[in-house]
Amino acid sequence: MSALSLAVRDSNTMLRRNLLHARRYPSLTLNLLLTPIMMLLLFVYIFGGVMSAGIGGGTADRSEYIAYIVPGILMMTIGSTVIGAAVSVSTDMAEGVIARFRTMAIHRGSVIIGHVVGSVLQVLASLVLVGIVAVAIGFRSTDATALEWLAAFGLLALFALALTWIAVGMGLASPNAEAASNMAMPLILLPLISSAFIPADTMPGWFQPIAEYQPFTPAIETLRGLLLGTEIGHNGWLAVAWCLALSALGYFWSTSLFNRDPK
Repeated sequence: MSALSLAVRDSNTMLRRNLLHARRYPSLTLNLLLTPIMMLLLFVYIFGGVMSAGIGGGTADRSEYIAYIVPGILMMTIGSTVIGAAVSVSTDMAEGVIARFRTMAIHRGSVIIGHVVGSVLQVLASLVLVGIVAVAIGFRSTDATALEWLAAFGLLALFALALTWIAVGMGLASPNAEAASNMAMPLILLPLISSAFIPADTMPGWFQPIAEYQPFTPAIETLRGLLLGTEIGHNGWLAVAWCLALSALGYFWSTSLFNRDPK
Protein backbone atom coordinates (compact mmCIF):
# COMPACT_ATOMS: atom_id res chain seq x y z
CA MET A 1 0.00 0.00 0.00
CA SER A 2 1.11 3.56 -0.68
CA ALA A 3 1.84 6.00 2.15
CA LEU A 4 -1.36 7.87 1.37
CA SER A 5 -3.44 4.69 1.48
CA LEU A 6 -1.92 3.75 4.83
CA ALA A 7 -2.59 7.20 6.22
CA VAL A 8 -6.23 7.09 5.10
CA ARG A 9 -6.70 3.56 6.47
CA ASP A 10 -5.18 4.37 9.85
CA SER A 11 -7.06 7.68 10.12
CA ASN A 12 -10.32 5.89 9.35
CA THR A 13 -9.55 3.35 12.10
CA MET A 14 -8.88 6.12 14.62
CA LEU A 15 -12.05 7.91 13.54
CA ARG A 16 -14.11 4.76 14.18
CA ARG A 17 -12.47 4.44 17.59
CA ASN A 18 -13.41 7.98 18.59
CA LEU A 19 -16.97 7.64 17.30
CA LEU A 20 -17.37 4.41 19.28
CA HIS A 21 -16.16 6.20 22.40
CA ALA A 22 -18.65 9.01 21.81
CA ARG A 23 -21.46 6.49 21.38
CA ARG A 24 -20.54 4.49 24.47
CA TYR A 25 -20.00 7.57 26.67
CA PRO A 26 -22.50 10.16 25.41
CA SER A 27 -22.80 12.03 28.72
CA LEU A 28 -19.97 14.49 27.93
CA THR A 29 -21.41 15.41 24.53
CA LEU A 30 -24.91 15.75 25.96
CA ASN A 31 -23.71 17.96 28.82
CA LEU A 32 -21.87 20.24 26.41
CA LEU A 33 -24.87 20.29 24.05
CA LEU A 34 -27.28 21.28 26.83
CA THR A 35 -25.43 24.56 27.43
CA PRO A 36 -26.37 26.27 24.11
CA ILE A 37 -29.89 24.80 24.17
CA MET A 38 -30.50 26.12 27.70
CA MET A 39 -29.05 29.51 26.72
CA LEU A 40 -31.37 29.61 23.70
CA LEU A 41 -34.47 28.80 25.74
CA LEU A 42 -33.44 31.12 28.58
CA PHE A 43 -32.82 34.17 26.41
CA VAL A 44 -35.88 33.60 24.22
CA TYR A 45 -38.47 32.90 26.89
CA ILE A 46 -37.09 34.90 29.85
CA PHE A 47 -35.43 37.87 28.14
CA GLY A 48 -36.92 37.56 24.65
CA GLY A 49 -39.71 40.10 25.04
CA VAL A 50 -37.45 42.86 26.35
CA MET A 51 -34.67 42.07 23.88
CA SER A 52 -37.09 42.06 20.94
CA ALA A 53 -38.45 45.44 22.01
CA GLY A 54 -34.94 46.86 21.78
CA ILE A 55 -33.89 45.16 18.57
CA GLY A 56 -37.27 45.45 16.87
CA GLY A 57 -37.66 49.16 17.52
CA GLY A 58 -40.12 48.93 20.40
CA THR A 59 -42.14 45.90 19.32
CA ALA A 60 -42.03 43.19 21.98
CA ASP A 61 -42.23 40.31 19.51
CA ARG A 62 -40.05 37.35 20.44
CA SER A 63 -39.73 36.32 16.79
CA GLU A 64 -37.41 39.31 16.23
CA TYR A 65 -35.06 38.14 18.93
CA ILE A 66 -35.28 34.47 17.97
CA ALA A 67 -34.10 35.38 14.47
CA TYR A 68 -31.29 37.48 15.95
CA ILE A 69 -30.02 35.03 18.56
CA VAL A 70 -30.04 31.70 16.68
CA PRO A 71 -26.88 32.36 14.59
CA GLY A 72 -25.02 33.24 17.79
CA ILE A 73 -26.29 30.12 19.54
CA LEU A 74 -25.14 27.97 16.62
CA MET A 75 -21.64 29.40 16.95
CA MET A 76 -21.77 28.89 20.71
CA THR A 77 -22.70 25.26 20.05
CA ILE A 78 -19.44 24.82 18.16
CA GLY A 79 -17.42 26.37 20.98
CA SER A 80 -19.04 24.22 23.65
CA THR A 81 -18.99 20.92 21.74
CA VAL A 82 -15.30 21.00 20.78
CA ILE A 83 -14.40 21.02 24.48
CA GLY A 84 -15.14 17.31 24.29
CA ALA A 85 -12.19 16.94 21.89
CA ALA A 86 -9.84 18.61 24.37
CA VAL A 87 -11.04 16.33 27.17
CA SER A 88 -10.82 13.21 24.99
CA VAL A 89 -7.29 13.95 23.80
CA SER A 90 -6.13 14.80 27.31
CA THR A 91 -7.62 11.55 28.62
CA ASP A 92 -5.77 9.56 25.97
CA MET A 93 -2.55 11.32 26.91
CA ALA A 94 -2.99 10.80 30.66
CA GLU A 95 -3.89 7.12 30.28
CA GLY A 96 -0.91 6.41 28.03
CA VAL A 97 -3.04 5.54 24.98
CA ILE A 98 -1.29 8.04 22.72
CA ALA A 99 2.12 6.92 24.02
CA ARG A 100 1.17 3.38 23.03
CA PHE A 101 0.04 4.50 19.58
CA ARG A 102 3.41 6.21 19.07
CA THR A 103 5.14 2.84 19.35
CA MET A 104 2.86 1.09 16.87
CA ALA A 105 3.38 0.79 13.11
CA ILE A 106 0.64 3.27 12.21
CA HIS A 107 0.65 6.64 10.55
CA ARG A 108 1.54 9.12 13.32
CA GLY A 109 -0.85 11.80 12.17
CA SER A 110 -3.81 9.41 12.11
CA VAL A 111 -4.26 9.63 15.88
CA ILE A 112 -4.85 13.39 15.78
CA ILE A 113 -6.82 13.25 12.53
CA GLY A 114 -9.20 10.71 14.08
CA HIS A 115 -9.88 13.06 16.98
CA VAL A 116 -10.33 16.09 14.72
CA VAL A 117 -12.68 14.46 12.20
CA GLY A 118 -14.65 12.74 14.95
CA SER A 119 -15.08 16.02 16.81
CA VAL A 120 -16.19 17.90 13.67
CA LEU A 121 -18.81 15.22 12.96
CA GLN A 122 -20.09 15.51 16.54
CA VAL A 123 -20.25 19.28 16.18
CA LEU A 124 -22.28 19.02 12.97
CA ALA A 125 -24.68 16.59 14.67
CA SER A 126 -25.02 19.00 17.60
CA LEU A 127 -25.72 21.89 15.22
CA VAL A 128 -28.52 19.88 13.62
CA LEU A 129 -30.11 19.22 17.03
CA VAL A 130 -29.83 22.86 18.10
CA GLY A 131 -31.25 23.91 14.73
CA ILE A 132 -34.24 21.61 15.25
CA VAL A 133 -34.89 23.20 18.65
CA ALA A 134 -34.57 26.68 17.11
CA VAL A 135 -37.10 25.87 14.38
CA ALA A 136 -39.42 24.34 16.97
CA ILE A 137 -39.55 27.59 18.95
CA GLY A 138 -40.11 29.76 15.88
CA PHE A 139 -36.88 30.42 13.97
CA ARG A 140 -37.41 30.86 10.24
CA SER A 141 -35.06 31.68 7.37
CA THR A 142 -37.42 32.15 4.45
CA ASP A 143 -35.28 34.58 2.43
CA ALA A 144 -32.08 32.51 2.29
CA THR A 145 -31.29 30.94 -1.08
CA ALA A 146 -29.87 27.45 -1.57
CA LEU A 147 -26.44 28.98 -2.21
CA GLU A 148 -26.64 31.00 1.02
CA TRP A 149 -27.62 27.89 2.97
CA LEU A 150 -24.65 26.06 1.47
CA ALA A 151 -22.34 28.95 2.37
CA ALA A 152 -23.74 28.97 5.92
CA PHE A 153 -23.08 25.25 6.29
CA GLY A 154 -19.57 25.70 4.91
CA LEU A 155 -18.87 28.49 7.40
CA LEU A 156 -20.11 26.38 10.31
CA ALA A 157 -18.00 23.40 9.21
CA LEU A 158 -14.89 25.56 8.70
CA PHE A 159 -15.34 27.24 12.08
CA ALA A 160 -15.84 23.83 13.71
CA LEU A 161 -12.61 22.57 12.12
CA ALA A 162 -10.67 25.62 13.30
CA LEU A 163 -11.86 25.40 16.91
CA THR A 164 -11.35 21.62 16.97
CA TRP A 165 -7.68 22.00 16.08
CA ILE A 166 -7.33 24.56 18.90
CA ALA A 167 -9.13 22.21 21.31
CA VAL A 168 -6.87 19.28 20.34
CA GLY A 169 -3.84 21.44 21.09
CA MET A 170 -5.33 22.34 24.48
CA GLY A 171 -5.89 18.66 25.20
CA LEU A 172 -2.30 17.75 24.32
CA ALA A 173 -0.96 20.61 26.46
CA SER A 174 -3.05 19.70 29.53
CA PRO A 175 -1.89 17.24 32.20
CA ASN A 176 -5.38 15.81 32.75
CA ALA A 177 -8.98 16.02 31.55
CA GLU A 178 -10.02 18.57 34.18
CA ALA A 179 -7.22 20.94 33.17
CA ALA A 180 -8.16 20.49 29.51
CA SER A 181 -11.78 21.38 30.26
CA ASN A 182 -10.71 24.50 32.17
CA MET A 183 -8.27 25.57 29.46
CA ALA A 184 -11.00 25.28 26.82
CA MET A 185 -13.53 27.40 28.75
CA PRO A 186 -12.78 30.54 26.66
CA LEU A 187 -14.40 28.74 23.71
CA ILE A 188 -17.69 29.03 25.64
CA LEU A 189 -17.06 32.44 27.19
CA LEU A 190 -16.03 34.29 24.00
CA PRO A 191 -19.52 34.05 22.43
CA LEU A 192 -20.94 35.71 25.57
CA ILE A 193 -18.87 38.83 24.87
CA SER A 194 -19.61 38.91 21.13
CA SER A 195 -22.60 40.08 19.12
CA ALA A 196 -24.39 36.78 19.79
CA PHE A 197 -26.98 38.21 22.18
CA ILE A 198 -26.93 41.98 21.58
CA PRO A 199 -25.47 44.18 18.82
CA ALA A 200 -21.87 45.15 19.48
CA ASP A 201 -22.62 48.85 18.90
CA THR A 202 -24.95 48.89 21.92
CA MET A 203 -22.13 47.91 24.28
CA PRO A 204 -20.05 50.48 26.22
CA GLY A 205 -17.54 52.23 24.02
CA TRP A 206 -14.51 50.83 25.82
CA PHE A 207 -15.88 47.29 25.49
CA GLN A 208 -16.86 47.36 21.81
CA PRO A 209 -13.34 46.58 20.46
CA ILE A 210 -13.26 43.45 22.64
CA ALA A 211 -16.52 42.27 21.12
CA GLU A 212 -15.67 43.25 17.55
CA TYR A 213 -12.06 42.05 17.25
CA GLN A 214 -12.48 38.42 18.20
CA PRO A 215 -13.27 35.40 16.00
CA PHE A 216 -16.88 34.82 17.04
CA THR A 217 -18.37 38.21 16.14
CA PRO A 218 -17.47 38.28 12.40
CA ALA A 219 -18.50 34.60 12.10
CA ILE A 220 -21.85 35.29 13.80
CA GLU A 221 -22.51 38.40 11.69
CA THR A 222 -21.66 36.48 8.50
CA LEU A 223 -23.96 33.60 9.44
CA ARG A 224 -26.68 36.08 10.39
CA GLY A 225 -26.35 37.79 7.03
CA LEU A 226 -26.53 34.50 5.13
CA LEU A 227 -29.59 33.22 6.99
CA LEU A 228 -31.49 36.48 7.54
CA GLY A 229 -30.34 38.71 4.70
CA THR A 230 -28.68 41.33 6.92
CA GLU A 231 -25.58 43.25 5.88
CA ILE A 232 -22.39 41.17 5.95
CA GLY A 233 -19.85 43.77 4.83
CA HIS A 234 -16.27 42.89 5.68
CA ASN A 235 -17.31 40.28 8.25
CA GLY A 236 -17.30 37.48 5.67
CA TRP A 237 -13.61 37.91 4.87
CA LEU A 238 -12.76 38.37 8.54
CA ALA A 239 -14.61 35.17 9.46
CA VAL A 240 -12.78 33.12 6.81
CA ALA A 241 -9.45 34.70 7.79
CA TRP A 242 -10.04 33.83 11.45
CA CYS A 243 -10.94 30.25 10.52
CA LEU A 244 -7.82 29.78 8.42
CA ALA A 245 -5.57 31.41 11.02
CA LEU A 246 -6.99 29.36 13.90
CA SER A 247 -6.80 26.15 11.84
CA ALA A 248 -3.13 26.78 11.00
CA LEU A 249 -2.30 27.73 14.59
CA GLY A 250 -4.10 24.71 16.02
CA TYR A 251 -2.59 22.33 13.48
CA PHE A 252 1.02 23.38 14.04
CA TRP A 253 0.52 23.59 17.81
CA SER A 254 -1.07 20.13 17.99
CA THR A 255 1.44 18.39 15.72
CA SER A 256 4.33 20.03 17.58
CA LEU A 257 3.04 18.78 20.94
CA PHE A 258 2.23 15.34 19.56
CA ASN A 259 5.65 14.86 17.99
CA ARG A 260 7.50 16.11 21.08
CA ASP A 261 9.45 13.42 22.87
CA PRO A 262 7.69 12.36 26.08
CA LYS A 263 9.34 13.49 29.31
